[in-house]
Amino acid sequence: MNVKILGAGCSKCKALEQKVRQLDELHQLHLEIEKITDLNEIISYRIMATPGLVINGKLRSVGTVPKDAQLLQWLREEDS
Repeated sequence: MNVKILGAGCSKCKALEQKVRQLDELHQLHLEIEKITDLNEIISYRIMATPGLVINGKLRSVGTVPKDAQLLQWLREEDS
């Protein structure tokens, strides 16, 4: 499963990346996690705020750090 964290490095971007990596390790999800910092690539997702979270090509959140339960739900939906 491919997960992209969209953001140039703000505190929310770092927090989201850390959460996703922790959940991956804790739940053995075997995620392919990419940190996207290129502004042109971020803009291609048509988001106006970071961080952005893309799971298997689907934009799931923008401008916020979702709670662990929400992240796990999205990841499990995509894994089904």
